[in-house]
Amino acid sequence: MNKELVAVFEYLEREKGIKREVIISAIEESLLMAARKSIHGATNVTVQIHPKNGNIEVYCDKTIVEKVKNPVQEVSYKDYSALDPECELGQVVTMSVTPKDFGRIAAQKARQIISQKLRGAERDVIYEEYRHRINQLISGTVKRVAGGMTVIVDLGKVEGVLPKRNFPPTESYQVGDKVLALLQEVRDTDSGGAEVVLSRSHPDFVKLLMVQEVPELADGTISIEKIVREPGYRTKLIVRSSDSKVDPVGACIGMRGIRVKNIVRELHNEKIDVIPYAADKLQLLSQALQPVQIRKIRVNEDESEIFIVVEDEDFGAAIGKKGLNVRLIGDLLDIHLEIQKMSDFHRVDALERAALAQADDPTLDEELSGSMEGISALVVDQLIAEGYTTPRKILESSLEKLAEIPGISLDMADKILEQIRKTRA
Repeated sequence: MNKELVAVFEYLEREKGIKREVIISAIEESLLMAARKSIHGATNVTVQIHPKNGNIEVYCDKTIVEKVKNPVQEVSYKDYSALDPECELGQVVTMSVTPKDFGRIAAQKARQIISQKLRGAERDVIYEEYRHRINQLISGTVKRVAGGMTVIVDLGKVEGVLPKRNFPPTESYQVGDKVLALLQEVRDTDSGGAEVVLSRSHPDFVKLLMVQEVPELADGTISIEKIVREPGYRTKLIVRSSDSKVDPVGACIGMRGIRVKNIVRELHNEKIDVIPYAADKLQLLSQALQPVQIRKIRVNEDESEIFIVVEDEDFGAAIGKKGLNVRLIGDLLDIHLEIQKMSDFHRVDALERAALAQADDPTLDEELSGSMEGISALVVDQLIAEGYTTPRKILESSLEKLAEIPGISLDMADKILEQIRKTRA
C-alpha cells in the first residue's frame, strides 16, 4: 500500500474539498508523462492508481512473438502462454510494465505537473463553493499576516485574502482574531489556482451589516438608496421607506440606538449617518447637514455645484475633519459642494457691494419706485422714509445699519442687498 499517496487523497478530500477521483485523474495524467519517459519506445502507455490503497500500475501494449527482439514492445509466446493458454502469435496484449520504484521516481519527475493539476482542481472547488457567495458576509479566523500587511483568513476549506487596501487603516490584525468580511470576488492567481478576496472597506460591507441588523431592510420595507464611505472614519447612507407608517431612520437606528451601535462596534467605532430620502436635492442636502443650518445657498443650473454659507460656529461640523464630511456629502448627492463661514461671506460681500457702489452706473442713482422684486412695498417705503432713496445709497450702507430700520431684520437687509446686486449683474 502506498500510504503516503492515500494520506494525500484523504487530506485533499477533507481539507480542500477535492473529490478523490479528481485527484487521482490529475495524478494519473501527470504520471503518464513520466512513464512515457521512463519506458522508451512503449506504445499505448496507461497509468492506473488504486483509489483505496494508492498502488500505482503502468500498462502498455505488447505484441506476442516467437522470439523477442524489443522487450519494450514485445513479449514471447512461451512466457505469455503461461498466463493465457489461448493466446496467439501476433496478438496485441496489455501488460503491466511498472518500473521498479516507479512511484518514487515518477512522483519526483511529475511533482510540478501534479501541483499544477491539483491547483486547478482546487480552483474549481473554490469557484464552485464560493462564486455564489460573492457579495455576502463571510467569517473566518486570521491564519497569518503576510508581507505588505495582507491578512490570510482561514475560512475552513480554503484561505481568504484580505489585502491591506481592503480593510480600514484604523484596523490591525493578529493571528487568531475573528474576522467578518464581504466576499468581494473569486479570482484566478498567477500560479493557476484561485483565491477568495475579502473586503471590510467596501461600502457594501456596511450595507450588508445594516441588512443583517435591520429586519425592515431585509424584507424590503426600507431600502438603501445610496451609500458612501471613508473606511474607518465615516459612512453616510440615504434610506427610504415604502410604508408611510415606518420611519426609515428610526428603524435603522433602533430603540436607543441599539441597531446602529452593533454595526458601529463591528466597524471599530466608525461613525454612521443615516439620512432620510428626499426627491428634492436641496432638501436632501439640508437633511445631510443637520444639525447645521444653511444660512445662504447658491446653485448652478443643473444643481451639480452648490455653494452654501453657515454660521462660523457650525463651519467645523459642516466641513468635518480634513474636509471629510463635505466630501462625503458631495459624493452622496453627486454634487460639488462648497461651504463658507458667514463672517467670510460678509467680508467678501461687503467688498463686492463697495465695488458696485462705486460703479459708473446711472441706474444706481434712480429713485426707488416703491416696489422691488421679491421685496414688499412696505419695506421699500420704509427704506425711502429713512433716506435710502436710491440703490447706490443702499449699497453704501451696511447690513447692520439697514437692520436698524424698524421692520427690517438682518436677513431682510441681506435680501435687499442681494436683490440690488442681482439686478445689476
